[in-house]
Amino acid sequence: MRIPYRFWVNTAVDVPARPEIVAALLKEQDRVLLCHRSLLRRWFPDVWDLPGGHVDPGETPGQALVRELREELSIHIVEPSQPPIALISTKEYHMQVWLVESWTGTVTNAAPDEHDDLAWVDRCGYGHLHLAHLDYPGLLAGVLTATASR
Repeated sequence: MRIPYRFWVNTAVDVPARPEIVAALLKEQDRVLLCHRSLLRRWFPDVWDLPGGHVDPGETPGQALVRELREELSIHIVEPSQPPIALISTKEYHMQVWLVESWTGTVTNAAPDEHDDLAWVDRCGYGHLHLAHLDYPGLLAGVLTATASR
């Protein structure tokens, strides 16, 4: 008796894994920080984005967030113990976003090759900006509206 041949497809091999990204929504009073991605960036050039980056092998997302903010903005945060405030999943990446309201150090553009500008924006300040993701306006509005209602 002959057993029919079966095809097995390992989707983990056939479909490349999406990069894991972490980002911070830094809030100071009634403003949030946005970073303008350099024109030379391979991914998403010339858009306003949240600070953050890739999770390196062996890192937890929280550890990656601490590292990325230190590298990009020269600030130090406590590793988040709360879950992220947003999850954004696209064909290109899977991103977790944390609200960060406390840090030590002065926010500076410590990675000018990645970001060519930083801006603190309020509820009226981001509407004309070309943002990196379609979900950002709702996310920013939600955080800034919550601030205004306190």
